[in-house]
Amino acid sequence: MKMVLGSPGTRSGLFLRTGQLAFAGVSIAVMLSAFGFANYTAFCYLVASMGLQALWSLGLACLDIYAIKVKRDLHNHLLVSLFVVGDWVTGTLSLAAACSSAGVTVLFVRDTDFCKSFPQLSCGKLQVSTAMAFITWMFVSASALVMSWILTSS
Repeated sequence: MKMVLGSPGTRSGLFLRTGQLAFAGVSIAVMLSAFGFANYTAFCYLVASMGLQALWSLGLACLDIYAIKVKRDLHNHLLVSLFVVGDWVTGTLSLAAACSSAGVTVLFVRDTDFCKSFPQLSCGKLQVSTAMAFITWMFVSASALVMSWILTSS
């Protein structure tokens, strides 16, 4: 299999996984600090999706660290297939959660002036958390594309 930037078991792959984990963690932390987020399904879905993404990224980052440390090649066809499926599933869930949260946030901020009526809602935090979710998805999509490329080129 070809060595591509972002391949599993490389420093660039570890960078992608660390970025996913960091931005998913920030998204969760900011959302949890926003008062009243749990009253809205889209924001609860965002927290759940980012939690799953953080766990997936943490597991693969640990695998990358191990592979770098012992200089092991992770370009096994079965392992890369698992990475592809996992990245595409978590990426789809992350994008759906980010889009639904963005839709509700836009509705609150621009369409209904809900944020002005209820200033305790912390709309700024909702926006930051949603933005972090989109950045997480960008890292996940890059990783998914790399894994797909590796799988198809083998």
